[in-house]
Amino acid sequence: MQNKILTNEQVQHKIRRIAYQIYEANVEEKEIIIAGIVGGGLLLAKKIQKVLREITNAEVLLCEVSMDKRNPVKSGVKTSINEEDYENKSIVLVDDVLNSGTTLIYGVHHFLKVPLKQLKTAVLVNRNHKKYPVKADYKGISLSTSLQEHVHVRFHANNDVVYLD
Repeated sequence: MQNKILTNEQVQHKIRRIAYQIYEANVEEKEIIIAGIVGGGLLLAKKIQKVLREITNAEVLLCEVSMDKRNPVKSGVKTSINEEDYENKSIVLVDDVLNSGTTLIYGVHHFLKVPLKQLKTAVLVNRNHKKYPVKADYKGISLSTSLQEHVHVRFHANNDVVYLD
């Protein structure tokens, strides 16, 4: 049975709040890179980028981050922006759910290969089941869940919702 955790209106509010927090931390920046992990992270990153473009004059670039989430060591991490294009820039790595931290830690590791101005992370749902020392700097909601429960984020046109089952 699915329990709705966040309605569309609540998801939109969380996205807007995350975008404002990112803006406040980057108010002096001329360029902000929003790096979304393919899947729910990329969809969330696009929504954050849209809000940021409404509230800041900074250039807000979207970077697609891809990896095999089941085996990021073997697949490696690939980005749609070259390393030299994000060197010494402010980056926010985005995923929809922070569960074990595996996806975020490998994404963070990838970006740390070059000097950056700052690297932050953003998630819509933080589940607190981390096995790696990674945290969400910006989060929509924190949930204390059992390992048997699953969080589902569904991004649909005008109907974004978060379920727990």
